[in-house]
Amino acid sequence: MTAARLYYVHDPMCAWCWGYKPTLETLERLLPSHISLVYLLGGLAADSDIEMPEEMQAFIQHNWQKIASMLGTQFNFDFWQINQPRRSTYPANRAVLAAKQQRAEKAMIVAIQQAYYLEAKNPSNLSVLSGLAEDLDLDLEKFKADIGSAKLNADLLNEIQFSRSMPIQGFPSLVLKKDGHYHSVALDYKNAQVSLEHIHQLLA
Repeated sequence: MTAARLYYVHDPMCAWCWGYKPTLETLERLLPSHISLVYLLGGLAADSDIEMPEEMQAFIQHNWQKIASMLGTQFNFDFWQINQPRRSTYPANRAVLAAKQQRAEKAMIVAIQQAYYLEAKNPSNLSVLSGLAEDLDLDLEKFKADIGSAKLNADLLNEIQFSRSMPIQGFPSLVLKKDGHYHSVALDYKNAQVSLEHIHQLLA
């Protein structure tokens, strides 16, 4: 069979990505061995030190409620009382790339999601991300050096540009690369078979 690459375009602080996580894990298990799954950061929100406006906070909380109702996803709404939220996900994106250099990309994604959505911690803060790196037993000094480096930031911006050049509809998105061409893959938040069947059709 022809080898193909499936891109999962996401952001570790994207609530719909958190909701999709169980279905993504099922899809990963079901993918044929000739299809490699590649995680690709989309960069939901650029760096910002400005506190999120109340209207946006209310909108995102409503979004969490919608996802919880639709998918049964757990959220800790204490986050909004004990933090000063910022519309800033690039730090978490850089943490994923820094962890990837220590072969802990997926572990960091999960750690960020659990910290944010279950433990009401703010992954926009470097202190939180460093704490997660420490919990994962990463080389903390290397992690801090990497996450603050100009090279890693350039790598992130390149990855974001690449992801946005693809046929995506927001995050999460699935894109199949076959014979140099990129194809949008159907995504169902509850049923991995929908994506799997579409992938088989595209490869037929």
